Amino acid sequence: MVKGRVQGVGFRPFIYALSKKYKLHGTVHNNLDCVIIHVEGDSDNLNNMVGDLQKSPPKLAKINEIIIKEIPNGNFQDFTIISSQGSGSSIPRISADAAICDQCVEEMKDPQNRRYRYPFINCTQCGPRYTIVQALPYDRPNTTMKEFAMCGDCQKEYEDPGDRRHHAQPICCPVCGPTITLHNRDGIAVADDYDAITETVNLIKKGNIIAIKGIGGYHLACDANQAEAIHKIRLRKKRPHRPLGIMVKSLEVAKSLCHITKSEEEILTGPEMPIVVLQKKKGRLLPENLSPGLSTLGIMLPYTPLHHLLFENDMLDCLVMTSANPSGYPILYKSDCLEHIKDISDYLLNHNRNIYLPIDDSVVQFDRENMLYLRQGRGMVPDPIKTYFKVDEIIALGGNQKNTFAVGKQQHIVLSPHIGDLDNEEMIQSFQEQLQHFKAWLGVKGKYLAVDKHPLYATSYIGKESEGKLIAIQHHHAHHVSCMEDNGLKKPCLGIILDGTGYGEDGRIWGFEFLYGDAASFERLAHLQYTPLPGGEIAVKEPWRNAVGMLTFYWGQEGVELSRNLFPEKSSEISILSNLINNNLHTPMAGTCGRLFDSISAILGICTISTYEGEAAIKLSDYMLREPMDSSATTYPYHIKKNISDQLQVDFSPMIYQIVQERLNRQPLPTIIQKFHRTIVSCCVDTILRLMKMRPDLNKDVVLSGGSFQNVYLARNIQCSLQKEGFNVYIQRNVPCHDGGLSLGQIIIASQAIAQNKKGGDDFCASEYLQG
Repeated sequence: MVKGRVQGVGFRPFIYALSKKYKLHGTVHNNLDCVIIHVEGDSDNLNNMVGDLQKSPPKLAKINEIIIKEIPNGNFQDFTIISSQGSGSSIPRISADAAICDQCVEEMKDPQNRRYRYPFINCTQCGPRYTIVQALPYDRPNTTMKEFAMCGDCQKEYEDPGDRRHHAQPICCPVCGPTITLHNRDGIAVADDYDAITETVNLIKKGNIIAIKGIGGYHLACDANQAEAIHKIRLRKKRPHRPLGIMVKSLEVAKSLCHITKSEEEILTGPEMPIVVLQKKKGRLLPENLSPGLSTLGIMLPYTPLHHLLFENDMLDCLVMTSANPSGYPILYKSDCLEHIKDISDYLLNHNRNIYLPIDDSVVQFDRENMLYLRQGRGMVPDPIKTYFKVDEIIALGGNQKNTFAVGKQQHIVLSPHIGDLDNEEMIQSFQEQLQHFKAWLGVKGKYLAVDKHPLYATSYIGKESEGKLIAIQHHHAHHVSCMEDNGLKKPCLGIILDGTGYGEDGRIWGFEFLYGDAASFERLAHLQYTPLPGGEIAVKEPWRNAVGMLTFYWGQEGVELSRNLFPEKSSEISILSNLINNNLHTPMAGTCGRLFDSISAILGICTISTYEGEAAIKLSDYMLREPMDSSATTYPYHIKKNISDQLQVDFSPMIYQIVQERLNRQPLPTIIQKFHRTIVSCCVDTILRLMKMRPDLNKDVVLSGGSFQNVYLARNIQCSLQKEGFNVYIQRNVPCHDGGLSLGQIIIASQAIAQNKKGGDDFCASEYLQG
């Protein structure tokens, strides 16, 4: 019995080939959660087969466990692949969609091959998986490919155990498979098959915007060399500044545009083929409006046959490939979405293979040695995570931003792909649809629901309307435990949680936290001093307001005058904000790393209005990637003092005041920004050292989590500095550090809350947890 990612990866044909290699007899078949192999033969050959299985399984497979048992001889005369069984009690697994393999690319380019230029060519090692599966086990009748009856040639390949397409569930060809059609805005077909592809290329070269149906949804595509076409996409998507991902023809083109390390090359060309955020070269330049104000560019390679065909005739080498949905709305993936797409595209390149589950492109970035997950989607649908904790029948709903949810099945956790921000009814509906699918797929009802403590989060409302018992969990505790679980830590440890927003247990907004604890409980040992957010949420979207709030809070009327000097065009509004702050009207108090970065970004004139989440902080931190480090740069002053709760409190007011003066005196921005970053690192290390001096009994393990650790300079330098002081420091490895990893921490904390409640001998009381 073999458990792991062993379905949809060519595993049974692989076993069949091994049986022939070692002259073994028996059977192999799938059930819901594993592959079962009955095999007989010479003992040396049996051991050799197991050795090959362990050392060189199919490239898409991931073996977690091989269970070997001796059984009575079945007197098999041959080795056969038998039908799948719809049984099994363990965790069902499904493979991620895989980029087209090299063999299929070669076949598609061969004029003598029957799949020449066919945009849906696939085999057991590539093609759609997750996005077409409607039920398990993974067999053709349980996928959207059941609508296409195999022709005789495909059927023969499918049934031939020696063929590369043996039991490749999406197998098809031009005779029996999906087709592609180019439509205009009125829905009229203007070209079919390969003619549709060549016409699409011609239209793109003329500056048109084309909606292209892919594996997990629709992309908007245009020529990435045409600034005007990029501008049109931005206007139609209502995405004025957020970076746009591009697809390039080849690795060579990618290398001509960006610096690429060996690790980055490996993930760019692997079966996942995510978008990789790379450092731009200063030579060949694409239009600045691809990633305004940034030194990085998100690049991916062609990962479907259709993409390769778009680049075939050398007319194009770089395409913008961004999701076709308007910003803030769910992925468009259904074939009936022409009404939505026609307003943002000039033409639609469509196909008739239905997508059952939508999915975004994955996005990663490297911090030298470490790969950081910015978005887990296509090609990286998370494998079930085995855990020590009892998570069966627990569902964690995640947060409001960058949402993912987590479902507990026995002692495994299955995380959803990236869903997005739950800011409107459409996104909430998309969340609920995907959650229902996961519950049905895993056979989980959700006896317990873990939600964020923020009372206004959409997930809190969803939880209250569900049948499960609610467990409300503090946001940063969830980040802390997410990193612990990601690294297999069980003992209480220190945590530095640098984040944008999180509902605190005192009703304030947390986000610059020094915690100590585990899944059962936590202590807040230190935090950033609170300052006002005048106007509330609007101060997050307009960082200059945040800056005014800090300056006015710390220096009163002098702070108001400093604000007017920094933002002279906002003079009348600054007076209004000052009155709000002085009268404590609509000014929630916040102490978060994200808001601190926003304020400094605004003070320095880098970003005063954010058009996408994190823009101000992202543009500020980008200077640390593109500018050479100034060896003479030191740090700014700050204070660390005890508050009335006997916690340490970080006060950056001396730093902020000095930065304002340097800005008004026109000091070089790179020097200020480098000094600011060094100050954050120094303060974090200093705070941990002071805590250890106060509490020498504390464990010297430290976890780093929260959205601000997407800043690669902070993550790398806080980790290295603490390691030099003798600490063991852990970062997120398999889930994002931002709210995309929140549900992992939530489900573990919920498990402990349930266990503690049962030990107390009382029935579970959801209201106790809801009231915190």
